Formats: sequence, C-alpha cells, structure tokens
Amino acid sequence: MERSPANSILKAALQAADPARVLPDRITLRRGWLTVKPPGGGKALQLDLDAFSRLFVCGAGKAAAVMASACEKILGDRIREGLVVTKYGYGRQLRRIRVVEAGHPIPDRAGRRGARELIVLLQGTEERDLVLFLTSGGCSALLPAPAPSLTLSDKQRLTGLLLRSGATIHEINRVRKHLSASKGGRLAQAAFPATVVNLIVSDVVGDDLDVIGSGPFVPDSSTYRDAWEVLEKYRLLRETPPAVVDWLKKGLFGNVAETPKPGDPLFKRVANLILINNRQALKAAAARAKSLGFKTLLLTSQIEGEARTLAQFYGAVAREIRDFGHPARPPACLLAGGEPTVTLRGRGLGGRNTELALALALEIKGLAGTAFLSAGTDGTDGPTDAAGAVVDGRTCKRAVAQGLSPEKYLEDNDSYHFFKKAGGLVITGPTGTNVMDVHILTIDQEKERG
Repeated sequence: MERSPANSILKAALQAADPARVLPDRITLRRGWLTVKPPGGGKALQLDLDAFSRLFVCGAGKAAAVMASACEKILGDRIREGLVVTKYGYGRQLRRIRVVEAGHPIPDRAGRRGARELIVLLQGTEERDLVLFLTSGGCSALLPAPAPSLTLSDKQRLTGLLLRSGATIHEINRVRKHLSASKGGRLAQAAFPATVVNLIVSDVVGDDLDVIGSGPFVPDSSTYRDAWEVLEKYRLLRETPPAVVDWLKKGLFGNVAETPKPGDPLFKRVANLILINNRQALKAAAARAKSLGFKTLLLTSQIEGEARTLAQFYGAVAREIRDFGHPARPPACLLAGGEPTVTLRGRGLGGRNTELALALALEIKGLAGTAFLSAGTDGTDGPTDAAGAVVDGRTCKRAVAQGLSPEKYLEDNDSYHFFKKAGGLVITGPTGTNVMDVHILTIDQEKERG
C-alpha cells in the first residue's frame, strides 16, 4: 500500500504529546521559583523551592523516564534523588533519578520491587519536602503493590482476566484500586505530610484524575462494592483467584479499610495537574491535516466501545462522505481519539488498534480513495511491537490475492498476524508518551470504486 498522508498526521500528534517537547514549555525555574503552567491558559502553580528542604522526583508510567529526563534538565542539582518505574524498553539513562523497567500490561516482580522501593522512599519524606510525581499511562500495571494476603500471581491472573473481558479502563481501575497499596490515593498516604505535585500525561477518556494511573494521589470515589460489581458484570468471579474474592468480601463487610475518600486531609498538600492529553494530540493532527489540504473535522477525544462496533460507525461515515459529501466533502480528514475495547474470543495476537483497522478494512472494502489509520500513541498495541495499522479500500482485495481471509483473522482476534502478512502495520517503537489512541480517516477526491 502506498504511504498514506495519515502517517504524517500521526507524526504531528505524537510530537504534540511528547513530554520532551512539552514539559520545557510547561515547567520553568527562575530565581528559585518553580512554575507549572497547565495547557489552555489555566492558572499556573508556583512554588518557592527555597522553602523546601529536599526535592524528590518520582513517577511511574510509559512516559515516566522521558518526563524525568525533562525534569532533570530543568531542575538539575536541586533534585535530591528520585525513582521512576517504566515499561521495558522505555527507560533512559539519568543522572539523579533511578529508572526501573518492569512489565506491562501484566505486572511482574520488577514492578513489585520498584513499587516497594518507591513506597519506602515516599514514606521517608517529611513536611518540608517536595515531591514531583510523574504519572502516565501504564502506571497501574507498573506499580503492583498487592494488598495484604494477596500475591503477585493473584494480581497477574486477575489482570489477564480483566484485559480479556472487554472491561473499560475505568472499570479495570476500580478493581485495581481496591487490591493495592499504591493506588486509589494510597501513595498520598505514603508521602504525607510532604507537599506533592502530581504531573500527569493522561491516557484516560475524560481525563478523570482518579482513573489515570489508578489515581495514586487522588481521592477515590469508588468502593469495594463497585469493584465487586465489575467482576459480576463480566462474569469473572468464578475465575478470579480465591484470595482476591476473600479480600473484596472483607472490604464489602467493612473488615478492611476503604481507599482514601474526598475530603480526607491527606490531599490538602497534593496538587494534580494534567499537562498532556489526547485532545492536544488531536489538535496538532488536525493542523497537520489542514496543511495537507484536507477539510478536517475533529470528532471527539472520548471514543469508547467495542472496536468492531466502532469500525461499523467509521465505515458508515466514510460512505456518507464519499456518496453525499457529508459531514465534509472530499478531500476530507476525520480525527478521533480515545480507547476502544476488545472482547477476546479467539486465540490470535493483536491489540485494539489492529483489531479496529482490520474490522474497518472489511467495512470500506472496495471504497477507493479511502484510508484509515489507528495507532496507540505509546507505540505498542496490546502485546505486540506495532502501534497499530493502516488500511484502505483495497486492503481486503490484496489480502485475498495472497490467500488470506480477513474475516477468519478477525474472528480469531489475530489482527497482528494478518497485517504482518498483508502489510499495513504501523511501527513507531517506544514513543515515550501515552495519550490513548489516535484514529485518522481520510477520503480523497477519487470517485471510482476499487
């Protein structure tokens, strides 16, 4: 397939979400004063660093090492020490901040060790200390700190079940927060009474603070009852490890403490600031699309739902534009972002982006001049080395000519191997950011059917 303009549009989105580019504009240090400016012209946070005894930089997530590197360049020797946990392959060599690489999306022993060391570091802070915490997507899996009586294998088993179930990240994190010593405001407990500024790269639809990274420094509005109901909804209780079921039951009956709730004094010394999100990436993508001559519509940054259902929607929009010039006349580019889900029924390999792209290839089969790219901004789509895939109206025809059945690969949730053979994988490598997914639909002025 010819190189699609969507690749250039995706590049613009990734650049706009790159902490190495964004943080120097958002965080400044002048004459001892640290200023953090949120996007959109909101009120800046200002702190006199000379009023604090020590400065620590900690964090977790796929963007944590890149964010930490930017902080080292800005703050230099003012940093006393630090620790960030990131995904394997996403690390950086830093001077004052130690980087631990760990497993994602399934937590592992390296993550558990990193979480323990991070909690100990935070527990050692004092009232006149300042902690800059760097939260980004992947934080939940990368900081596994199982609640008492739970093991790492219990959490690994449950994480796998939740990821296969089709549950949203909001639902998954309701469960995670009630099985952990690092989530749902628990790190605020560890760091109290130090001052904490939590700098966030959001990978959550709606930018809900208590969901991003499972809200390590945010009051938790969910309960053990909510966590239990997620497992009931997806019929996971029979497969859930017995120790997890027992722990949640203790929570239901008030035999173990709830997560810290809104109004808790723990949070009076905590500031949570979102610095980068999906909408910023989409706005940059829209600017690039316009510069390429496309009539551009930014639909939404809050896409959710099953990938295959979403493919039907995008396919219908593509046909509407091609046939009626609505909601835009070709050449048109429609942009959206968010985080669809996939309910796994087959045994294949793939992620939500390649699944969406394959399902859409079937929807736009024969529709000439039409292309679609779906990619995770973190550079990894599910358990693969691809960020996503790009398709057009001739993808299925080319695949069939190679003896491939798009329908069979989709039925087996084997989208990665389909694109590996048919072509179309989008490979970016680790991007150092994570603001969910970007969807790019382009329709040019070509009229004939392929």
